[in-house]
Amino acid sequence: MSSPCAPVELLAINAYFHAGPEAQRLGLGHTVNLGEPWLPGSACDHGPISLPYPWGPDLEWCEWAGGHARLLWLLPITDAGRRFTVEHGQEALEVRFQDARLDFADPDCPSMV
Repeated sequence: MSSPCAPVELLAINAYFHAGPEAQRLGLGHTVNLGEPWLPGSACDHGPISLPYPWGPDLEWCEWAGGHARLLWLLPITDAGRRFTVEHGQEALEVRFQDARLDFADPDCPSMV
């Protein structure tokens, strides 16, 4: 098993893709291959970009005088979760999370697929 990603590595991976050419920029529905587990002992080495469902649109859209930002969520998943998403779509995976009442803050949560 690989060593886990440090938080700064997770940020760098996503910033690299998002700051690159428009064709490689990340957005809603994309999945990032982290290349290694996000935490020690975790099988989660991918992350779909999704809406921050637990917090709703108040967190998703941040506006201030002269600017705005859209905050999306990278939720760690396993490769099995990534394959499920490819076959059935991200919404189907998110429905599984909702039906299972996934504790998003639990780094040891089991795979939902």
